[in-house]
Amino acid sequence: MTALVIGANGQIGKQFCELAQKAGTPIKAMIRSEEQVPWFNDRGIDTVIADLEDDFEHAFEGCDQVVFTAGSGPHTGPDKTLLIDLYGAIRAADIAKQKGISRYLMISAIRAENPMEAPEKLRPYMAAKFAADAHLRNSGVPYVILKPGRLTDDAASQHFASSIDEAGDNQISRANVAHALHYALQSSVINKEFALLDGKRSIDEIIK
Repeated sequence: MTALVIGANGQIGKQFCELAQKAGTPIKAMIRSEEQVPWFNDRGIDTVIADLEDDFEHAFEGCDQVVFTAGSGPHTGPDKTLLIDLYGAIRAADIAKQKGISRYLMISAIRAENPMEAPEKLRPYMAAKFAADAHLRNSGVPYVILKPGRLTDDAASQHFASSIDEAGDNQISRANVAHALHYALQSSVINKEFALLDGKRSIDEIIK
């Protein structure tokens, strides 16, 4: 089963793709331009060029799962948040439904269920995630939603927590998110949501 990785050139996406390739997990990396191809080719990762802000239905060819790791990033405005984090995720879910995709794995955010509790500058992003998650839940496509906390560039500890109370903080490394995402892809879990933070437990204790 091949998974289309949307947002493969992002910080989590690249780490996830490397993990999948090393584990022999079939994936296809969706990237935006020819300039991004060499990084993936050097690692033996299949690519398809497509843009979330344009037509990207062709990227689904030959895939039966979708991994959505795309994000507009912290240096863009609300316009990109709407087009990528919200509408891009919604369009991907609609295409997945149309094509009979077996599962859609979404990287969301731990505060997405309560956007107004997030710091003010993050509320548009959290609102976008809230709406995209709701659309996915109601799409009819089997799903897994992973909700990481504040992202860091720390190395992977491969130890996790599932609540702020358990973790004692609201952060998780991108490397740990990539490991959790790969574990979820290899699992058979469907229609579940998991908060992800750095902690002390193994990922199989979090995602069952």
